[in-house]
Amino acid sequence: MGRVTDAPIADEPASFEVTDSTVVYEGAVWDVRRDSIAYHDDTMVREYIDHTGAVAVYAEDDEGRVLVIQQYRHPVRMRDWELPAGLLDMAGEDHLTAAQRELAEEADLEADHWEPLVTYNTSSGGSDEFLEVFRARGVRPTATAFEREAEEADIVKRWVPRDELVAAILDGRLHNSGLVVAVLAVDALERRAR
Repeated sequence: MGRVTDAPIADEPASFEVTDSTVVYEGAVWDVRRDSIAYHDDTMVREYIDHTGAVAVYAEDDEGRVLVIQQYRHPVRMRDWELPAGLLDMAGEDHLTAAQRELAEEADLEADHWEPLVTYNTSSGGSDEFLEVFRARGVRPTATAFEREAEEADIVKRWVPRDELVAAILDGRLHNSGLVVAVLAVDALERRAR
């Protein structure tokens, strides 16, 4: 049985000796790694996506509408609705700076007010990716538009009321994890503030 504690609930850092770590597939965007871990009196082997991490932006306008973008996502074979987001693939780049860059690159927008919203791991059993979502307000167009390519070339942008997004999530019509987590987090924050 697990440990019992009276402390507030929180994930707990834990580390076990990694006796072997090998990149079994080197990908164009991220790698697949196989680790052997000395776990108690046994050795376990786990494969996972070795990810750079990412940021996303929950941008809202003065009417409280949320910017969502739609683009093709090959692994799920969908043009899903999601938040502007991108990889933390520039060495040493500040996470807020990365979020500001992604909002400009994917939506041709900038914002006056930024705050951290939520950070979560996207699939703790299959990836070491953490996604940090920032909330952006005081949004306005950038001076110039960004040149997009590949799946970003046909991005569709839409401003949607938060209540409509909550309903679509709960109805099972929206599935992108960053969008789901951020929308429900802001909805919970706004309900608490009332």
